[in-house]
Amino acid sequence: MSNAHADHITPLKVYYGVAAALLLFTAITVIVAQFDFGQWNMVVAMAVAGVKATLVALFFMHLYYDDKMYMIVFVSSLVFLAIFIILTMYDTEMRGRIYPQQDGPIQAEAIIYRRAATAAHVATDTTAAEEIDTTGAVDASEAEEDEEEWGVE
Repeated sequence: MSNAHADHITPLKVYYGVAAALLLFTAITVIVAQFDFGQWNMVVAMAVAGVKATLVALFFMHLYYDDKMYMIVFVSSLVFLAIFIILTMYDTEMRGRIYPQQDGPIQAEAIIYRRAATAAHVATDTTAAEEIDTTGAVDASEAEEDEEEWGVE
């Protein structure tokens, strides 16, 4: 049996070039984070991260010099992963425009939202502090209802 895998020695300038490109893309990531692209924020961030991951895999993990099928499989899987994540994020961002009833929390009257609203109310209004007990509910009867609803003993 012959060894089909040929050894290679990567020149040092290739490593320096890839390291410089990674530093450049890191600077691009920091610069891009300062701007608001609206719904395209995730797309831009994923594109830059995908390019950096591809550079690391191709050169530092030597996929570029190995069988080209491995490189094609890796790069295409990154592309499809990015597509699926972007489509999922787009779907979750646009649900409120298509179905107005799905915009916002699923259960608006849930205990976690009530406690957050109560905490925000306490932070802005110090006169209501006497009305609120340690459970975060407005009065004791609400706390008991919440405990029954959630099965707390």
